[in-house]
Amino acid sequence: MSEEAIDDEINNTSTTPNEIKADDTNKDLDPELFSCLLQPAPADSDPEYIGIRRLLLYRKAESGVRRRIDWRCNGKGYVSYRNYIRRPRNWQSQPMLTPGNSGRWPQCPSPLSYLFETESWSSSRNVAGNPSSTRRTSFSSSVSDGDRPRRRGVVEPAYSFVGMHCIFDQCKSAVTVLKFGHTSSDLLAYGASDGTLTVCTVSDPPSVLKHLKGHSKDVTDFDFSSNNQYIASSSLDKTVRVWELSQGLCIRVIYGVSSQLCIRFHPVNNNLLSVGNENKEITVFNFSTGRTISKSVFDAKVTATDHDHTGQLIFCGDAQGCVYCVSMDSHTGALLRSHRHRSSSKTKSPVTTVKYRSFSLLAGGPVLLACTQDGSLSFFSVALEIQGYLTIRCSLKLSPRIHSIRASFCPLLSLEKGEYIVVGGEDSNVYFYDLTRPRHTCVNKLQGHRFPVIGVAWNHGENYLASSDLYGVVIVWKRAKASSNKHTW
Repeated sequence: MSEEAIDDEINNTSTTPNEIKADDTNKDLDPELFSCLLQPAPADSDPEYIGIRRLLLYRKAESGVRRRIDWRCNGKGYVSYRNYIRRPRNWQSQPMLTPGNSGRWPQCPSPLSYLFETESWSSSRNVAGNPSSTRRTSFSSSVSDGDRPRRRGVVEPAYSFVGMHCIFDQCKSAVTVLKFGHTSSDLLAYGASDGTLTVCTVSDPPSVLKHLKGHSKDVTDFDFSSNNQYIASSSLDKTVRVWELSQGLCIRVIYGVSSQLCIRFHPVNNNLLSVGNENKEITVFNFSTGRTISKSVFDAKVTATDHDHTGQLIFCGDAQGCVYCVSMDSHTGALLRSHRHRSSSKTKSPVTTVKYRSFSLLAGGPVLLACTQDGSLSFFSVALEIQGYLTIRCSLKLSPRIHSIRASFCPLLSLEKGEYIVVGGEDSNVYFYDLTRPRHTCVNKLQGHRFPVIGVAWNHGENYLASSDLYGVVIVWKRAKASSNKHTW
């Protein structure tokens, strides 16, 4: 028997206090027996070495048994036991909750419970056996406010989460974009760099509904139709595909001459599709026929786009950091470029996100969020009466990104107080920022991913937040209800 096998047997042996008393008569727990079994053969080593080795092994065996018994939590498994023996020695004096942590924490005797759950989560990917399975998780995530402590006994419900609702991990490549369906709280879809689209439901039980395969390269963007019956997707393979969700079939393919980078259905007339491409154009297609209706040419490739709620304006960002406003006829699809906001940054960084919101307390009207790859967040007020003229209200500079990371508004949260933005991070965290706090902008973060977080998306009711990372994992976070925030710590 090898030394490693014997050591594992020692550390994983379940004992009770009654068995301690019978330690002298129980040969399985006798340290002298283990030290004899593990000593080398006399022909291989000198007697002095054998004696020293037997002494050390005797102490090792006894120490391992005593630690295991002292823990008194034998049913938790090896991972928890290993973390227990590595714990800080003053752990019993630490509080169960620390200021700055929001959400419901699991009942665990150690404040390192998140480390236990992280180990369990990472090992379950390898042991599950079925990589396409969808897991429900009942443990809570670590959510913290890294900028400032809040008053004791106060929990801010605006960005409080109770942890992970479910995890989708069947993708083998980066999930580049994800969205919930229009006015839907449980329909979720995400596109990956292997060209696949996955449609899921996050309701009980969470499950994968459809796998949409057809693109030969990265899915750069997609959009739901207003009734959630269709999905239109764009890709680096220079095609736009239209999918019928009930059957999971591709019903139309539109071929282009360059990579298609962003796509949107018209919010009022779903027969119009607006697509931004690498050829510095926004092209409007007829959804029914696939024919081109109109085009508008820009200074650089169009990397992000969004409509206003009326459908009369298109906001788009290009590869040089500029944000444009384009007027659009809702009946004919004709485009007319009206306004451009140049980036003040000396380095021209691509715009990764353009998000329109119909109302903001901070601006007193419609607003626009633009995020660039170098980590700049810009918050604009939109003058609809002047063809969507953009006026920058505030900006936030984050650390530069290597990957094309997206950001999103938190509309319902912002109606309570503040102006909340959620964005993924290169350090595998999901961050919440309040633009009304110039000194302490970061108000919370969610920890659970192991790789850079690329995409974030809210469902219609904003009780679920979905995030995706470079490894192909999608985590759906569950926001805390108001009733769960009445506890104090």
